[in-house]
Amino acid sequence: MTAVGTGGWVEGWLSATRFAVYLQAAGQDRRLAVELYEWNTAISSAFHHDLAHLEVGLRNAYDRALMRGVGPNGQHWVFQPHAFFPPQIKTASNGKRVDDNQKSRDQLNHAIQQATPARMTAVQPASGKVIAELSFGFWRYLTSRRQHQPLWVPYLHHAFVPGTARSTVDGHVDKLHRLRNRVAHHEPLTGLDLKDRYSRVLALAALIDPLLEVYISDNSPCPQLLAARPR
Repeated sequence: MTAVGTGGWVEGWLSATRFAVYLQAAGQDRRLAVELYEWNTAISSAFHHDLAHLEVGLRNAYDRALMRGVGPNGQHWVFQPHAFFPPQIKTASNGKRVDDNQKSRDQLNHAIQQATPARMTAVQPASGKVIAELSFGFWRYLTSRRQHQPLWVPYLHHAFVPGTARSTVDGHVDKLHRLRNRVAHHEPLTGLDLKDRYSRVLALAALIDPLLEVYISDNSPCPQLLAARPR
């Protein structure tokens, strides 16, 4: 603990609402609550490190798999939003008809715009730059149930070791996407089963490539921090 102590200035820094989460986890011990906040920051950074490696591996595996749907002289799949994400109309609970693939097409078109050099709108950006502009949220929903026949069966199962079930991948990606969002927004992780989340990082990495699992495991700061949580 630094010399500035744990006085009321902490609520001014974190907000009373945010600090209250750590106070509750620490049994109202202010010193322990601040230590938990510091630990939360450190473990969040550690998960960000591991999730970054995993996300890059996942998107590149998906890219290779989706390219199976492109002919020898065809455009890269990112430039074919309607071919890979055609209108998929359903009726919502309020009776309104919605296109489940509209958001995916919009995300692709936005990524293309973001990857296009300024003042060069007539120039098609490199596919790799477009892929880099796509958020984890885009990749997360490619394994949803509604994409089983359109994407998983013909293409995406090739991104993983033989015999991998779509539901297994989707379960891991869903939990890790939620974790990533909490990390990105500096939210408390104290109430999550973080050992489970770390095991999911490794499990999904192994499904992409067993060597990726080894690399993440060998270089991850998570195990040490998980063991060092303030009590």
